[in-house]
Amino acid sequence: MNVDVTTQTEIAAPVQAVAAFTSEPDNAPRWYVNIKSVEWQTPRPIGIGSRFAFVAQFLGRRLEYVYQVVEYTPDKRLVMRTADGPFPMQTTYEWQPTEMGTRMTLRNHGTPSGFSRIVAPFMSAAMRRANRKDLAALKTLLEAR
Repeated sequence: MNVDVTTQTEIAAPVQAVAAFTSEPDNAPRWYVNIKSVEWQTPRPIGIGSRFAFVAQFLGRRLEYVYQVVEYTPDKRLVMRTADGPFPMQTTYEWQPTEMGTRMTLRNHGTPSGFSRIVAPFMSAAMRRANRKDLAALKTLLEAR
């Protein structure tokens, strides 16, 4: 079973500010509810080929995985794929200017395997809830600046 979850929010901040903040992996623990830490595995700054390890807590389990940037257009789009982790996943950020500021779209999709495959039917709903919380935290954080 595939997992494919897309969530969006509008943030009253310029695209450049939202994209710069969200495309910086070191900021992930500040707005992702489940991400506990990030460790760069390649030199900074972010670009195609950049790799970073995340430690997260999801569905009661500790997850460790490495993302690699496969596409990056500053202020427009960032695509990362797991290079190592519990199941293949791709995360896409897209930023679009709006009258209010920025529409950020967050998409996660992949095909769970192993233990994750067993909980796949629940994973999409749990991921959607987590992503909504993440984007709400991001909105609050960036609009308070």
